[in-house]
Amino acid sequence: MSLHWMAIGRGVACALSLGVSAGALACGRTGLSYRPRTRTYYVRAEPVLWNYMPAAYDSVMGQRPPAPWGDSLVYRKLRYIGYTDSTFSTRSPAPPWLGILGPILRACTGDTIRVVFRNVTTQPLSMHPHGVRYDAQNEGALYNPPRGGGDSVTAGGTYTYNWLAGRESGPLPSEPSTRVWLYHSHVHPEQEIEQGLVGVILVADPTRADPVTAQPTDVDREFVTFWMVFNENRPTSPPRDEEGNLKHAINGLFFGNLPGLVMNKGDRVRWYVTALGSEVDLHTPHWHGARLLLDGKSYVDVIELLPGSMKLADMVARNPGVWMLHCHVNDHMAAGMYTTYTITDAPR
Repeated sequence: MSLHWMAIGRGVACALSLGVSAGALACGRTGLSYRPRTRTYYVRAEPVLWNYMPAAYDSVMGQRPPAPWGDSLVYRKLRYIGYTDSTFSTRSPAPPWLGILGPILRACTGDTIRVVFRNVTTQPLSMHPHGVRYDAQNEGALYNPPRGGGDSVTAGGTYTYNWLAGRESGPLPSEPSTRVWLYHSHVHPEQEIEQGLVGVILVADPTRADPVTAQPTDVDREFVTFWMVFNENRPTSPPRDEEGNLKHAINGLFFGNLPGLVMNKGDRVRWYVTALGSEVDLHTPHWHGARLLLDGKSYVDVIELLPGSMKLADMVARNPGVWMLHCHVNDHMAAGMYTTYTITDAPR
């Protein structure tokens, strides 16, 4: 066996043998000096009027949105909104490409994620995380009989969740430097996900991340995409409106309206690719003009997604231009599940 593969094998074995208290799980690398911390986030669930196409124009195809999907664009929805502190008076900065998604919750392996959640809607809600450790009080999911804790935060209520980014939450030494996990409301999840209550957790290897921000240091840009057909039909929706109320969206936007996917030539770019939804949510995101390393294993330009998928793909921005990013399912393309990303000629 080569020394290279022996080293990887020792790293994986060591990572699996360490407990949570070791924090970084880096097996003799500098990450063993990382001191796990508690990272606190302030998140509020709020009612919004959401426009799936705020420009009212398809910039990719140079036209107004076709019927029936463009007949109605604005709907009542719910969103997770991040704030800077417990007063919930100042919103945390959010990139425009995040769209309808809630704030990105970051941690390094070994950290505790503390979320102060306030529900200002008119219905009970929660925050249920994937990929991290929690007890029943912090699961954020409703059972019958109820368990209490954060399983169902009443309208106007506040609850503080505590989740541990344990060793299984973060990447192994041989994997890319971050892992992506979804979070969403789980009181009536099939309804609340459709309403827009979704976000992601990014867990980084502390040996390859800024210890203050938990952002990976081996990439230059990160983008999160969430692929889902939002079903805006209600029991009273007339049959003629049913197809138009299916919004084939990337981050809650369609027909080229997802902004801000911009990078410079030479940038190391990480894409987090996620999906939820129903049996119609079989998606195949395709990047024109690029090849991506999927989960650190193989090069692709199309990724297969099922509801509940959480994947990661890396690319080097080598090909300046404006390039299409779209789902390759035919009827999803026709319904506007596409946008563009831009690689500029500007130096890194």
